[in-house]
Amino acid sequence: MFFITISVFAQNTYVFLGSYNRDKSAEAIQVYQLDTVNGKLKKFTSAKNVINPSYLTVSPNGKYIYACTDTKTPNAGSISSFEFNTENKTLTFLNSQRSGGENPVYVTVHKSGKWIANANYTEGSVSVFPILENGKIDSIAQNFQYTDGSTHKERQTRSHVHSAVFSPQCDYLFLPDLGADKIRCYRFDATQKKPLIATENPFTKTDLEAGPRHFTFHPNQKFGYCIEEMAGQISVYKYDNGVLNKIQRIATHSDKIKEGFESSDIHISPDGKFLYATNRGKENNIAIFTIDENGMLKNIGYKSTLGKHPRVFAIDESGKFLVASNVNTGNVVVFKRNLKTGLLKKVGKEVKMENVSCVQIKKI
Repeated sequence: MFFITISVFAQNTYVFLGSYNRDKSAEAIQVYQLDTVNGKLKKFTSAKNVINPSYLTVSPNGKYIYACTDTKTPNAGSISSFEFNTENKTLTFLNSQRSGGENPVYVTVHKSGKWIANANYTEGSVSVFPILENGKIDSIAQNFQYTDGSTHKERQTRSHVHSAVFSPQCDYLFLPDLGADKIRCYRFDATQKKPLIATENPFTKTDLEAGPRHFTFHPNQKFGYCIEEMAGQISVYKYDNGVLNKIQRIATHSDKIKEGFESSDIHISPDGKFLYATNRGKENNIAIFTIDENGMLKNIGYKSTLGKHPRVFAIDESGKFLVASNVNTGNVVVFKRNLKTGLLKKVGKEVKMENVSCVQIKKI
């Protein structure tokens, strides 16, 4: 009789964790392998000597990591690049550029791998950078700053751009602006030295004091979903060639919670059947929705993130697992998705990382 041993960790699905480390001697970015059979996490590598890499994104080819660094640091803010080498098990710092505004909170990469865009929260701006052949970030190509706010006297005195999200074809860039109650929009021409181009519809106005935060598109490219931090709502939009038309608005929080929900992140399962959204504050949970063929949402339940302040979560490319990061309790939890019902069940052992603020997953 012959026995064949197969390493489940050879499947090359990696989990990247960012943090508010505030200490250069700490492992500010950590990388784990995800066992795509049972959901266990195995430490792979890490990076030190960087301050507050609070949000990460992975290049399309998986070779480079881009991070918002020096976040929540007065008069500072940068975007940094790292080379990820799976053979050597290394994550190596390449370079940094000033982010073009204080407190960068979101960075995204164009499908070509040749551009990144980042959102700067405190100063309310967006910046775009070319990416060099070696993965390093070139000098800033464009930076737009906004000053308009909205009606909340404390949180909306000025613009606070909270994310930068490419359209499905990467021909538009959308900027949810918590401070101005707008989803700003530019056309994106990757062939130009200055790719951001003004459109006839420069923004979509949200409800007052909504506080739009993160945004995602349906895999069918027909619908967009914006989570509103301040209002605890999700606005559903029909999408067509850079234009958003709202068709629904639904609460992310349960009827029992009237305030203090602090909605944060939003993602759709790869099959397009389920949407997930996180609530911080009093609930600290994941809201689960079904998605109808017309794009409309229906809430089917909630799942505790088993920690406090779930800022960012991610779903792996197979759709089998959802990984949530809890900032205030410093724990990362893996949930297995029921592909038929969309419901979640905790699996594996939690990973501890102080002030963990972001999780991204990539199969390489």
